[in-house]
Amino acid sequence: MPEVNPQAPRARSGSRRDEAARLAVLHAADDLLVEHGFGALTVEAIARRAGVAKQTIYRWWPSKVDILLDTLIEDSGKRLPVPVGEPTAEAVRGYLHDFARFLCDDPAGKVLLSLFAEAQHDAGTAESFRRRYLDPRRAQELTLLTRAVDAGEIAPPLSPDATIDALAGPIVYRALTGSDVPGDLVDTLVEALLKPRTAHPARRVPTA
Repeated sequence: MPEVNPQAPRARSGSRRDEAARLAVLHAADDLLVEHGFGALTVEAIARRAGVAKQTIYRWWPSKVDILLDTLIEDSGKRLPVPVGEPTAEAVRGYLHDFARFLCDDPAGKVLLSLFAEAQHDAGTAESFRRRYLDPRRAQELTLLTRAVDAGEIAPPLSPDATIDALAGPIVYRALTGSDVPGDLVDTLVEALLKPRTAHPARRVPTA
């Protein structure tokens, strides 16, 4: 099945030099967010770090939220892809472990957590975040779960939407509160909420 990425960044016209400037802005925004946090992040600071004019940034992005969304979309597409291969229970489990690592260890994960937090206070951020990132990624995750159910790999007792919320919720909560996400937590969520098929059922040993 070919990989489809509905989260691809918006196409921009321009020369190769423009593309280099665009990437410099995305990297600068990512780095500054990790260093100083969302509240202290400004377009002026991004422009200085990227070595571009502030007017150039505003020509491409209406706000720092739009810059961060492009950063998140581009980085998560590379470092946290939703599996599109064989829909096994282990593929789902592996994706959830990768999600936990992404939130806790990857600079782009810090961008995701910052946007979660900012969306609680700003309706415009919430709408853009949902439309450009959360909804497209959830569509991919729903496809993965549905394919795994159809293949007989998992048998979640909840609806697909509720299953995603129940799986992701504890992981996001721990990351938002600065806690680690232990691997056994992810495994327990998988076993309880997905009820994966046992690949090799234990054989009963006959008694004498």
